[in-house]
Amino acid sequence: MSVPVSRSSGPDMVLRILATTDLHVHLMGYDYYADREDARLGLARTATLIAAARTEVADCLLVDNGDFLQGNPMGDFIALRRSGQHDSGPEGLPPVHPAIRVMNRLGYDAATLGNHEFNYGLETLSLLLRGANFPIVSANIAHALGGRPREDRTYMPPFALLDRQVTTADGQCLTLRIGVIGFAPPQIVQWDRLLLEGVLSTRDIVAAARDWVPELRAAGADVVIALSHSGIGNADDLDGAENASAALTQVPGIDAIIAGHSHLVYPSQDFAAFPGADLTHGRILGRPIVMPGAYGSHLGVIDLHLAHDSAGWRVTSSHAEVRAVRADTSPLPEVVQEVRQEHAQTLHFCGRSVGQSQARLHSHFATIAASNALDVVAEAQRRFVARQVQGRPEAGLPILSAVSPFKAGGRGGAGHYIDIPAGDLAMRHIADLYIFPNTIIALRLTGAELADWLEASVGLYRQIRPGSHDQMLLDEDFPSYNHDRISGLSFEIDLSQPARFDRHGQLRHPQSRRLRNLRHGDAPVDPAQHFILATNSYRAAGSGGYAGPWLARSLDLGRVPIRDILMRHVAETSPLCGTPTPGPRFCPMPGTSVLFDTAPGALETRQDIAHLQPEFLGHQPSGFARFRLHL
Repeated sequence: MSVPVSRSSGPDMVLRILATTDLHVHLMGYDYYADREDARLGLARTATLIAAARTEVADCLLVDNGDFLQGNPMGDFIALRRSGQHDSGPEGLPPVHPAIRVMNRLGYDAATLGNHEFNYGLETLSLLLRGANFPIVSANIAHALGGRPREDRTYMPPFALLDRQVTTADGQCLTLRIGVIGFAPPQIVQWDRLLLEGVLSTRDIVAAARDWVPELRAAGADVVIALSHSGIGNADDLDGAENASAALTQVPGIDAIIAGHSHLVYPSQDFAAFPGADLTHGRILGRPIVMPGAYGSHLGVIDLHLAHDSAGWRVTSSHAEVRAVRADTSPLPEVVQEVRQEHAQTLHFCGRSVGQSQARLHSHFATIAASNALDVVAEAQRRFVARQVQGRPEAGLPILSAVSPFKAGGRGGAGHYIDIPAGDLAMRHIADLYIFPNTIIALRLTGAELADWLEASVGLYRQIRPGSHDQMLLDEDFPSYNHDRISGLSFEIDLSQPARFDRHGQLRHPQSRRLRNLRHGDAPVDPAQHFILATNSYRAAGSGGYAGPWLARSLDLGRVPIRDILMRHVAETSPLCGTPTPGPRFCPMPGTSVLFDTAPGALETRQDIAHLQPEFLGHQPSGFARFRLHL
C-alpha cells in the first residue's frame, strides 16, 4: 500500500504517476512458449492494479517506459503479418496493434520507445505505432544531429506537454502543466546497426536531458517526468552510458523518473547497497524513481505532493513504490476481450507442426556444458551458410557457428529456460529456441580473432581460487545471451585466470588467457588460419562486448531471419536426434567447488553434467535449483 503523503497547510494536491515498462507484448499473461497461462505477468493483470491505484488518488497519470511492441510470439506474429501491409490488416487483424489498442483503452497519457521497438526496422515500427491516442516521446534519438541536442531532428517529439485541471485540498480548480520527456539507450544504433546505420543517430541520455529539460520548463512545465528506458547504473557513469537513470536524478528540473530496460525492480532489496538509494521512500539521491520489472509483473507508483502559491507549483515531498502482480490478481476483462482475436491467432500460429525431436531439448546447463538446444540452432546456421557460400571463393574455408543461450535464467527468473519435451515440435518451440528477430551473418575471421571472441564469451565466469569452496560460478551481471558458444571448436577454460575482457568488451587483463588447447577438429587452431563464422546481426554489429570491424568481414547473404532458417532446418532434418555435441570444459581444479543456479527441471537432466559431480543443495527463495559443482 502507499505510504500517506504528508500535507502542508496551504493549497496542495497529489499527482500520482502510474508506470509500466518492458511489457514486451505480454498482454494476456500467457506463456506462448510453454502454451500455458502465467498468472504472474501480463498487462491484463497489471490493469487491475492500475484501476485500483486510480481509485486512491484523484489525479493520476499513466505512462509506459518502452519495449512494448517486441518480445514474445504475439509481437513477432503481429510484426510479421503487418510488415508491408495496408491499414486493413492481414488475415482479418484489426488495423491497430493490440498493445496500442490496450494502452488506448486503459487511457495511457504518454509513452517512450525502448531499444527493442527498433528490432523490426523503422518502416515496420511506423506501422506498429499507428493509432496511438497518446504522445510517444524520445529526446535522444534523431534522424540527424545538430550542434547541440535541441538542434537535433529527433525521430519522435522529444517531449510532450499535458495540461490537467486539478483541484487542490482547499477546493481551488487550477491548471497543472506536466512535461513528459523520453530517453532510450544510445546503443540502439549499434545493437540494430544493420537496420539503423545511416538512418538514425543517438545522444548520451544525460546530455540530451540537460539540454531539453530547460526547454520543457521554458514551455511552462510545472512538473517534469522522465521516461528513461535505461537501467539504474552508477550515477557518475556518463558519456553514453546504457544505464543512466540514476545519473538523471542529478539533472536539474526533473521531478520524477521511470526507469526500465534491465528488467529489475526498484525500490527493492536488490538495490539495498546502491549509493544514494532510499528504499523506504523510493528515491535515489533524493529524487523519486521506480523501475517496475518487466512483462507487466509490477506497477510503478510515484506520488508527488504539490503545493501551489504565487510562484506556481512546487514538489514538497514524494513517495515511490512498486506493486506486484500476484497469483490472485485477476485480469481485467476488457483487456482480455480487446486482444482476444490476436491471442487466438497467435495460439494457432504457435501450434503449427514443424517437425519432431527424439530427445528433450533444454538449456538447463547451456552456460556450463554442451546443450542440445543450442546445437540445433548452431547446425541450422552452419548448414545455411554452407549452402550460401557454394561456388564462392570462401567455399573451401571451415564453417563454424556461434550461438548463445538466450534463455538461461538470470534476470528472467527460474522459469526462463528452454525445456521442450521429446516429440512434436511446433512453431512455438522454434520461437523458444530462438527468441530474437535477428538475421544471419557470415564473417570471415582468423583463428586469433576467434580466440579473442571466445575470451570475451568466457567473461561470464567469475575468477575461481584453486582450492576454494562454493564460490558462485557465474557473474550475475553478465547476460547469458552474450555468452557465445562456437560449434566446431573445442577448448578448455582456466577459471583460475581473470577474464581478459569485461562484459562490455573492454580489455582489462592483457596478459590473461582463459582459453587452453583451442582446436578445430584434431588440430590446434592456427592464429593466422581463416574461418567462416555463422552468427547473428546483433553480434556482428559488435554488440554484447564483441566490438570489432566485423561487418567489414561479412559475406553478403541477404537479410534472412534466423528463425526462418531454423524452421526449415527442423523440417528438413526431422526427427532431431538431440544428442549434444561435446562442448568446452573447465580445466581441472582438484579440491575446488563452485555453486551454480539453474531451473528446477534440471533435477531431471543433471546427468548432462555428470563430469562436474553435481550435488543438489535445494531450491532458493527465487525458485532456482542450486547445485554444487566439483571442478
